[in-house]
Amino acid sequence: MAGKGKLNPVSYKAVKCATTSRSWRTPFPVAKIISGGQTGVDRAGLDFAIEHDIPHGGWCPAGRLAEDGAIESGYELKETPDVAYPQRTEWNVRDSDGTVIFTIAPALTGGSALTRGLAVEHGKPCLHLSKEREGGAAVSLLRQFINHHKIKTLNIAGPRLSTEPAARAFASRVLEAL
Repeated sequence: MAGKGKLNPVSYKAVKCATTSRSWRTPFPVAKIISGGQTGVDRAGLDFAIEHDIPHGGWCPAGRLAEDGAIESGYELKETPDVAYPQRTEWNVRDSDGTVIFTIAPALTGGSALTRGLAVEHGKPCLHLSKEREGGAAVSLLRQFINHHKIKTLNIAGPRLSTEPAARAFASRVLEAL
C-alpha cells in the first residue's frame, strides 16, 4: 500500500493514460457520416470521418464524378446509375437521418439549395450553418440538431471548392469542435 501523501505509481500511470487516450474523450455524436464526395464541404465531411475512424459512405454520380476528376477509391461511396449530381444529392438526403449544409454566405444557392429542397420534400431534418450568420454558435447548433432529431447517419453537404473555398475549412472546424 502506498504511504500517506504518495501516489501509487500504478494508479498514476493508469490515470495519466486515461486522460490522454482518445477512447476517454466524448464520442462523436453520430454513428456514420455520408456525403456525395464533391470537392469542398463533401470531402471535408468524408475526410473528418476517415481521420476519426467514423464509418462513412454515401452516393456519388456514376463514374465517381467530381469537379477534380474521379473521386478516389479510398472514399467508400457507391455510384448512382446517373452521372448527374441531383440523383446522388437526393439519395444521400433519403438515406440519412438528417442533413447539415455548411456555407460561408447566408443564402443557399445551386446544389446546396437543391439539398435543402430535397430534405423538405423527403421530410428529413436539415440544418443550414452559415459562417457569416452563425459564426461561433455553429458547433452548439449542430449538437442541438443532432440530439433533437436523434441523428445516427448525418449527411454533410455544401458548396464545392471552386464555388466557396472557405466553406471546407468552416465545416472541418465545426466538426472538430463537435
